[in-house]
Amino acid sequence: MVIPYEQKDTILHVENLCVSYGDRIILQNVNMVERDTIREGKTQGQVIAVLGRSGRGKSTLFRALTGLEKPSSGKVLIPDFNKVAANGKQPAKLVQEGDVGFVNQKYTLFRHKTVYEALWFAMRKSGFSKAEKEDEIMHYLKEWGLEKHKDQYPNFLSGGQRQRTAILEQLLSSGYYMVLDEPFSGLDIGNIMSVKKSFDLISQRHDLNTIIFSTHDIELAVELADSIYILGYPPDDKGQVLASGTMLKHFDLKELGLAWQDGFTESHHDCVQEIKEIMLRA
Repeated sequence: MVIPYEQKDTILHVENLCVSYGDRIILQNVNMVERDTIREGKTQGQVIAVLGRSGRGKSTLFRALTGLEKPSSGKVLIPDFNKVAANGKQPAKLVQEGDVGFVNQKYTLFRHKTVYEALWFAMRKSGFSKAEKEDEIMHYLKEWGLEKHKDQYPNFLSGGQRQRTAILEQLLSSGYYMVLDEPFSGLDIGNIMSVKKSFDLISQRHDLNTIIFSTHDIELAVELADSIYILGYPPDDKGQVLASGTMLKHFDLKELGLAWQDGFTESHHDCVQEIKEIMLRA
């Protein structure tokens, strides 16, 4: 059953993105368009999964989405919230480093800063007063189960606690956008549940909050995402697979009636199987 929703302004526009290293083309003609999703009576952000086999360019795509990698051609656009909306629409800007939070698989943290100090540093450009920063940080620490660990250094945190701290650092410093590279990799069931809860907390905070993540767990992607992109190697005119990544298919799980459901239905399983078949061919 399709849960009612409405889509507003474009919040992410990737147009004909290409990334090359010398003569080697890593990504070619990658296109993505995502819009602000509104559900009546519920704050609903966007959760976007990028799936693909190893070596197909997911990490390179994520670096381009976060402004860490300059495209050879094409562009990545997000709304420019520092400008006044014109005719009801927010002006767009080319993404730059710092606009989009990025959490890699290592959950890199400052070794010499406690959890509290790291989050305080993340808010250094927020424009908030000292009291407002204190309130914001303590709110997140309590909501994310880190209040008792606020004075600990990274070496004394569990893997799940380090990951939550890394996500919060980016959330407090980068606004609405968050890219997570393989956030579920190597986690036990308890930490997987913790990350899923983190997704909910981010999404429910603001309707513009947008999570983009990669995973090799297709079932988990279909369960959590409302939009899935398949990145892989396309065939040429002769059926030979080309060694540069592009978007092979987009699954709009909202439109398919698979997003935001309580259970994993037969339709979800069918979607998983279709994704597997596409990935195996590419």
